[in-house]
Amino acid sequence: MRGVGNKIDRPLLIIIALLVFVGFFLFSSASLGLLAREGARFSSVAFSQLVLGIGLGSVALFIVSRIHYRFLKQYSIYFFIFALILTLLVFVPSFGFSSGGATRWISLFGLVSIQPAEILKIATILYLATYLANMRGKLSSFKTGLIPFALILLVPAIVLLLQPDTSTLVVIAAAAVGMFFAAGAKWRDIGILILVAILALGVLVTARPYVLDRITTFMHPAQDQLGSGYQIKQSLIAVGSGKIAGRGFGQSVQKFGYLPEPTGDSVFAVAAEEFGFIGAVLILGLFVALVIRALWVAVRAPDYFGGLVVIGLTLLISTQALINIASMLGVIPLTGLPLPFISHGGTAMLVMLASMGVILNVSKYAK
Repeated sequence: MRGVGNKIDRPLLIIIALLVFVGFFLFSSASLGLLAREGARFSSVAFSQLVLGIGLGSVALFIVSRIHYRFLKQYSIYFFIFALILTLLVFVPSFGFSSGGATRWISLFGLVSIQPAEILKIATILYLATYLANMRGKLSSFKTGLIPFALILLVPAIVLLLQPDTSTLVVIAAAAVGMFFAAGAKWRDIGILILVAILALGVLVTARPYVLDRITTFMHPAQDQLGSGYQIKQSLIAVGSGKIAGRGFGQSVQKFGYLPEPTGDSVFAVAAEEFGFIGAVLILGLFVALVIRALWVAVRAPDYFGGLVVIGLTLLISTQALINIASMLGVIPLTGLPLPFISHGGTAMLVMLASMGVILNVSKYAK
């Protein structure tokens, strides 16, 4: 089925371009703090973001937007298996390496590192969309609905928990449940999934002390301001210092030696300090615009698979953005998740732009 003129959705493309441009603008400013602290590391971070992330990501967006999305349905199972194997390579000593107590990265020839979990996100969404589309009208049964859905989700969950990468698992699970609901799952099944998630959180709190520390810090942020509460304290100082219009581009004080990971999960705090409440609202507005336009594409998708893919990919990005911003404002516990399109992460940017290519391709065939 061909859309009118068979052209991609231009408003959505403009929003994506604005997010990439604004994101690199904010990343560049936040990087000044990293340059002052670690000059040598700054060059590798900038190279990864600009070349691997934006450069190759833009190429990926262009290529993927020209490949019919139904091709992805045909090969989604193979892509899912490939992503799982790639993610498991982080545990192989000659490939993977650890940092900060987590084993999440693969080193390529010692020149650049990638985070396979970013690829696993997209692969999981594509395979779930394929299964849910094939089972349309049969999801009310445990045998063809909840049980297979849970088993598909369980496979990447085990791999991510072993790393550990609980935050990425939360994002994937949230997007997956949203797709399951959109596909016609019963409220009964959604309730069961929520109950399982609460029980799993209880087990994680017991088994992983750092999870309990983050929750305790969230409940009592002033309890250990030089330890576990340090990052949220510095983040709130940065956000509050921005006031209405901010200090100005490059004028953040917190990124110089105070705020941890100024180019990572703390980048929103740096942006709020430099551009104030107005800048923070504009960033939120871009993400809201992306979600609204992408969901418009999902509603007008020519088939069930296309709509579910767009919903899943949109939920991935919007959930991650919401969690990052909320944690920087102290609304939820810190998670360590980066802010899409803005935080440092060449692999994340590459995969995000490729996923935007998928959504743009679906938009070409919109009814």
